[in-house]
Amino acid sequence: MSSNGLLIDYEYCTGCHSCEVACKNEHGIPLGKWGIKLTEVGPFKLTDDKFEWNYIPVPTSLCDLCESRVGKGELPTCVHHCLAKCMEYGPVEELAKKMAAKGKKMVMFIP
Repeated sequence: MSSNGLLIDYEYCTGCHSCEVACKNEHGIPLGKWGIKLTEVGPFKLTDDKFEWNYIPVPTSLCDLCESRVGKGELPTCVHHCLAKCMEYGPVEELAKKMAAKGKKMVMFIP
């Protein structure tokens, strides 16, 4: 039996915080705590005219990949509400292949 995970292609994350808000609402997470937390990395200068600035959604120890939603055949709420569609839920083996094919700016969460 394969386990499922969350793949985040943060190259396309816009930093909108929809994943955080959806998670907090779904699970009733109190102020100051998160099931997924958007982290901002940058901006930092790469060359004279090029900067890098990334937003990376990071699941916390409170994340259970929306076990109750998934049990009903639904996607985790962060994936469902991601406006940039940069999150994907599914079997770890399939997600690992997609991650290897892309090669950069990808992170995987396996609970």
